Amino acid sequence: MKHVSPEDLLTAADYEEQRIEIRRRIIDRKKHRRITVGEYVTLVFENRETVLFQIQEMLRTERIFAPEKIQEECDVYNELLPDEHELSATLYIEITDPDKIQEVLDSLKGIDNPDIVAICIGQEKIFANFEAGHSNEEKISAVHVVRFASTPNFRDQLAQAGTPVFLTINHPNFQAEAPILDDMRQEWLHDLQ
Repeated sequence: MKHVSPEDLLTAADYEEQRIEIRRRIIDRKKHRRITVGEYVTLVFENRETVLFQIQEMLRTERIFAPEKIQEECDVYNELLPDEHELSATLYIEITDPDKIQEVLDSLKGIDNPDIVAICIGQEKIFANFEAGHSNEEKISAVHVVRFASTPNFRDQLAQAGTPVFLTINHPNFQAEAPILDDMRQEWLHDLQ
């Protein structure tokens, strides 16, 4: 997927003028790119449009105007974009009860192991590859960047509308699955082109 460069960004004044409409459009688009799996895990699949929006919002919030700082933000957020034949998502562990945050996070240590989070279609499973540095034996982050490298067979089956697709988590302390609805399936097909 083509990276976002500073030339792709609106000026601060233009973004401010168009922000309400852009934000509405992105919120609507993300509805088709967000999936909740079980009680605590949500994934938002990223694409160029979602990343562009995040960069614009960060520049606005942090009041970043220096060209080198704008480039730095582009470089950081471009890491969220999938590579060719890949899906990329931000995985959130969302715990609404403040008294349970540490307990639940501790129970989910190891969720970033290579055989825990998967997309399943037919007999094929593609496992999530978690970005390093967000957890270790003592702690786990509530936000992770994950990538799913697809195969030709996966892409072929995904294009067949009748084949069910699921996102699964098979952790010793947390098992859940969620069906992939057609809207998200279409987003994935677009991302994988």
